Amino acid sequence: MIKDFKVWWKRLLKKMVRDRRLSPAERLGTRMGYMGVGFLICAQWTLEPVLFIVGFICVLIQVSIRRQWNLVALQLNGLLAWLIHFIMGL
Repeated sequence: MIKDFKVWWKRLLKKMVRDRRLSPAERLGTRMGYMGVGFLICAQWTLEPVLFIVGFICVLIQVSIRRQWNLVALQLNGLLAWLIHFIMGL
């Protein structure tokens, strides 16, 4: 009985997980996202507006490829804020 339960449980878990490969655009978006987060981390230590802008653009590419529209709005908000800060500082 326990063996039957384990087999049933394994089948259930396999059906719940979708195994698929990422497309080239999704792989590129993931790498851009990692790079953007790196820029954002560096920007927090240096407070350089250009690093914030580049970081937000890179992360914006990732979240738009993944179609996470709430995060796209959040990244656009940060990008716009740092663009305004950069332009006012010129």
